[in-house]
Amino acid sequence: MIVFWLVLTILFIIFATAKLKWHPFLVLILSAFLVALFYQVPLNTVAKTISDGFGGILGYIGLVIVFGTIIGLILEKTGAAIVMAESVIKVLGPRFPTLTMSIVGAVVSIPVFCDSGYIILNSLKESLAERLHVSSVAMSIALATGLYATHTFVPPTPGPIAAAGNLGLESNLGLVIMVGVVVTAVAVLAGWWWSNRFLNATPDNINAADAPAAMPEGMKTRDDYSHLPSATLAFLPIIVPIILICLSSVANFPSAPFGSSMVAEILIFIGNPLTALLIGLFLSFFLIKSSQKTQEISDSISQGLVVAAPILLITGAGGAFGAMLKVTPIGDYLGSTLSALGLGIFMPFIVSAALKTAQGSTTVALVTTSAMVAPLLSQIGLDSELGRVFCVMAIGAGAMTISHANDSFFWIVSQFSRMSVAQAYKAHSMATGIQGVTSIVFIWLLTLVFI
Repeated sequence: MIVFWLVLTILFIIFATAKLKWHPFLVLILSAFLVALFYQVPLNTVAKTISDGFGGILGYIGLVIVFGTIIGLILEKTGAAIVMAESVIKVLGPRFPTLTMSIVGAVVSIPVFCDSGYIILNSLKESLAERLHVSSVAMSIALATGLYATHTFVPPTPGPIAAAGNLGLESNLGLVIMVGVVVTAVAVLAGWWWSNRFLNATPDNINAADAPAAMPEGMKTRDDYSHLPSATLAFLPIIVPIILICLSSVANFPSAPFGSSMVAEILIFIGNPLTALLIGLFLSFFLIKSSQKTQEISDSISQGLVVAAPILLITGAGGAFGAMLKVTPIGDYLGSTLSALGLGIFMPFIVSAALKTAQGSTTVALVTTSAMVAPLLSQIGLDSELGRVFCVMAIGAGAMTISHANDSFFWIVSQFSRMSVAQAYKAHSMATGIQGVTSIVFIWLLTLVFI
């Protein structure tokens, strides 16, 4: 019955989010109460466990998510994301257009959500496809898979940050970023390989001639910007925090490569994810060129808080759900069972892939799976620092498998690329499936070497 109640809870999460369209925040909170009911958790501890779990995860990574979201919003609004994309294109040149498009997507999606990233880069992608005489379908899949890779693997995107927080890696995001970049490279190459199968394809949705008219309110194309920032200013708000976070992780290595000097202490301080992203936030303010700069900054922060709020609520609810699972016997039981099966790193991938495919949201799959897996880390052999990082990567690989009709990203890619649903399934959905499977195989190989 122990497994039955867990399966019933998972089915409830899938049914409520996918079929009833309830908000994931409410579903995860209700799931925490269901777990308490099913496993007969003492009633006088239920409310405190949920509150502590909710507040505990947000206490670690809540502000990091907020700062990262505001930075991404400012990069969108000021045209910095387009400048970043054009800079990558200039460096890589036109020799391998689909690979260039994949890398553009991977770079831009570090600070910007993949949905928004695709929309703001769509006109650039179409003009590049026309200028280089390359199929727009191939370029669309290359861009979409590049965006998708960093969206699921590399902080400060909220999903990976939340998963890292649930697995106790909130103070070591630098290691998550470094490993995430390596795994992202493999996922990007997998998506690029699949996109090249469509070099001779043409969009087949003749009813989508006016698709760009469906652009969300406030979203801009390149022609809408009267002034674009320099490439240096565009990259600084995201590159500087990432470098600082990585340096802090290196300084925290047991070997103490920077010693115990004041320099090491300063690096650890400014490389803390909270401090690093706050520095990135102030650097992003230089992108705003307006006669009412103070008001523009204030408006950007307000809009960023609105965008971040649902992510924070889902993340906190995932923490509450995970906290409730930790006080039940499910961890010990599943741990011994899964250890006997030898699933190891594939277990979080399978759970995440099932959740993603069933309910459509990558962030929900990342948050929910990481909350469920946290109590099982020692039993499946992933309780070391690096093991936890690989677990985040495995959950990310599952959370991209696969993007189809219940995923908003699927409709953005198909609509703006003028692909029919059938063509989008063949091109985009298959691409995300290949990315996920390729990534988990690569992650598994890494665990064989490093764990």
